[in-house]
Order: sequence, then structure tokens, then C-alpha cells
Amino acid sequence: MAITFPAFEYFVFIYASCLIFFYMVLAVFSIIKIIKYKTYNSKLDEQFLMDSPLTPGISVIAPAYNEEKSIIINVRSLLTLNYPLFEVIIVNDGSKDRTLELLINEFELEETAYAYLEKIQTQPFKRIFKSRNAQYSKLTIVDKENGGTKADASNAGINASQYPYFLCTDVDCMLERDTMLKMIKPILNSTVKVIAVGATLRMSNSCDIHDGVIERVRPPQSLIPRFQEMEYLRAYLFNKMSWSLVNCVPNVSGGLGLFNREVAINAGGYDGYSHAEDMDMLTKMAAHQINNNQEYTIEYIPISCCWTEGPPNMKILSRQRIRWATGLIQVFFIHRKILFNPHYKRLGLVVFPFAFLFDFLAPIIEILGLVYLVFLIAQDAVNWSTAGYIFLYSYSFTIMVGTLAILLDNYVQRQYQTTREIIKLWLMILIEPFIYHPILMYFSLKGYFNFLTSREMEWGTMTRQGFENKAKPGVAIKPQTHV
Repeated sequence: MAITFPAFEYFVFIYASCLIFFYMVLAVFSIIKIIKYKTYNSKLDEQFLMDSPLTPGISVIAPAYNEEKSIIINVRSLLTLNYPLFEVIIVNDGSKDRTLELLINEFELEETAYAYLEKIQTQPFKRIFKSRNAQYSKLTIVDKENGGTKADASNAGINASQYPYFLCTDVDCMLERDTMLKMIKPILNSTVKVIAVGATLRMSNSCDIHDGVIERVRPPQSLIPRFQEMEYLRAYLFNKMSWSLVNCVPNVSGGLGLFNREVAINAGGYDGYSHAEDMDMLTKMAAHQINNNQEYTIEYIPISCCWTEGPPNMKILSRQRIRWATGLIQVFFIHRKILFNPHYKRLGLVVFPFAFLFDFLAPIIEILGLVYLVFLIAQDAVNWSTAGYIFLYSYSFTIMVGTLAILLDNYVQRQYQTTREIIKLWLMILIEPFIYHPILMYFSLKGYFNFLTSREMEWGTMTRQGFENKAKPGVAIKPQTHV
């Protein structure tokens, strides 16, 4: 007689059913939010913001650690952003390569006296560099000792910033020129204090880039970045857009996030030891507002504003995802008092429970389910007919969610110029459950293990391919048009 565990089977059935139900609800929320954005968003007021003396200033903060291959072209890209009042702060986080040397030579930098106030504690600050050339007056370089995390470097950038809002990004990211104009609008249009704004990120791999500007968007040629492109579209357009409708956004990406500087500082800034600094920061800011009985909202816009170089191989992907998983369990450990706590309202009763049940626990339940399936197969106790129906149902649902994300992306602004390129990305949905998803599950479990065994994690170096001028010589490339 076969040995089975009906209680576990019922648990998995209920868990999966709840997950599918919630994703259906999120799909409706996402469609509503994106339609509202498309209906009420206007490009006309962007020129008004450019001309108005009341448009708030923004500090663009980009930590850099061993980025010599792409640092110059990326800084030049940041300096060409279209916004009336902003500064660019590059934090050299103890780079061991020629990152700082290249910056000094290229932008004519010199050490200067600067009112650096350490409102958020970081690893020791060394010095500030400014340019002798007025052309680079917006640029500030903060040199500090390495803190082991992007969070510590970001805090140093906040300390050096002077404007009421700061946009945190990665130095390897390419921002759309009107990014700040698009991201400041939800703040100015809201009647409630907006503490953070996020936007869609994409992969820059295989895109045509000239002088730090994306001129032709293409789906990544390599398989891993193409999987990640699909993953990002689903995460931003399907997930975060839907949560923003009900003010339950779990995190604003560290790759691109606009934050209220005063709230961020009062909340203590980034946790300098966090490896999930994006979720940790937003959690602290939201908790600060709740503890002080102040209303707040977190917004997301569906526009693709940022392109980042995705991990080109398995080694770098593993480093990235293990760090993310370690950071996720770290957040739940540090902020454990928030989980299921009614004092924290939506944060404690919706945001944290959903992330805990369906993000953190998912890899654990999946691996247990696979082990149990092998156990049943060994006993010849599997009802293959029923298992086949369950597989087809879940697989079809996965395809539906991915397809919806691609349709929403094309509704917001068509990035790919040919149908063939769209199909090329869509095909990832068909094979993702069998290749990419199991890999991510393994990396997540390894990240949890690293945290529980107290293994040290560091802000490692991602081997960059570098952003070259990839457009073919002699070929005129039509700039990307946004709908």
C-alpha cells in the first residue's frame, strides 16, 4: 500500500489555488492602473515642468564599484538627462580598478571642499571631487571606503545630495532622457505625500547604443538576458503596476527609484548591511510614515525608463540571484515585527504577508512538492491523468500571464520595431518553466541557506560587457518613439 500525505496535498492545492486567484486579481488591477495612466498622462505638461522655476530639484545617485569598463559612457549618459534642475552624484565605493582615475581624467576633476553632512552613517568618507570645467558642473564624485553593499554607497550619495528628491540608479544603467520628468509627475499630481516612484526596467543587452543613449531597442540575443527581459516585464507591468493601484507596492527597484529625501533620511536611509536595499528602504520609509501617523503613497509608472545590462552567463546570474534571495530573507528577519501586524495597516496585513507567502515561501514549497512527487513516483502512486490536467492548467496560466505582460508593454509603448522581435521574446514564456524558473528556484534556496548559515555576502563585481556604440556605421537609426 502506497504511503501518502493527504494533508500536504491539500495544502499544496490550496496554496496554488490562492496564488492563481490572486494573480487573476492582480491582472485586473494592472490593466486598470495602466489604462488610467494612459488616459490621464499627458506629454504637454512635461514642457511646462521644464520651463517652471518651481519644478523640484532631483539628485541622481549612482554607486560605482569596479566599473572601469563602462563608467565614462554611463556618466556622460546621466549628465545628458532632460530635466531643469538636477545633479549627478557618483559614489566611488572603494573601487580597486581604474574607475576613479578614469573619472578624474575624463571630467577634469579635482578634490574640493564640500559640505558633506553625514546624516546617515556609512563607511568612512574620504573626499569630494568636482570638475574644473563648467560643462560638468552638475557632476559630483564621492570617494569612500568600500562598505560591501550598494546600500552603504547609496547612503553616502544621499548625504552629499542637496535636492528634496533623489533618484537612485546603478551606474551601468541607461536612463531614458525624460525619465525624471515622467517620474516627478505622480509626485506633483498627488494630493497625498508620495514617498517613492518606480518605473519599468529592461535589458540593454543587444540594444543599439550610441554615446550612452539607447537608439534601437532589441530583445537580448543571449538566452539568460532574454529570460530576464521577460521576467522584468512581468514583474513591473503585471505585478508592481497592479499593487500601485491599491498602494501596496512591496519595493521600488534599486536600478531606478525616485525617493523623498527627507522621509528617507528620517527613516534611517538604506540599511548598510542589506542585500535587498530596495525592499528594505521602502519598508523603513512606509513604517516611518505609519509610526508618525502620516499618510503616504508609493507610485509606479509603466513607461520603460531604464535599461540595464543583465547577467550574460550563469555564474553572474547565480551571484545576483543568491544575493537577492539572501536579502529577501534578511528583510523578513529584520522587519519581522511588521508581518501580520495590524498596526502597520496595508504594509503589515497585505504587502508583507503576500511577499512572505508567495515570494519567500514559494521556492521552499516547490522543492518540497518535487521531492514528494518523486516519492510518489517511486511508489507508483501517481494518478497520471489528473497530474496531466494539473500541469496543463498551470502551464496555460503561466503562458497567459506572460502574454498579458507583453500585450501591456506594447499598449504602453511599443519598444520592439518588428513583430518577429516580439515573438522572439514571447517564445521565452513557453520554455521558461522548464529552464529558467528551476534555476532561479535553486539560487533562491541557496541564498536562504547562505543566510541561515551566516555566510558573508559582498557587493561583488559583475563582469560587464561594456556599452559600445553598437549601431552599424553608415546606417541611420531612427530614434525610439514613445506612444
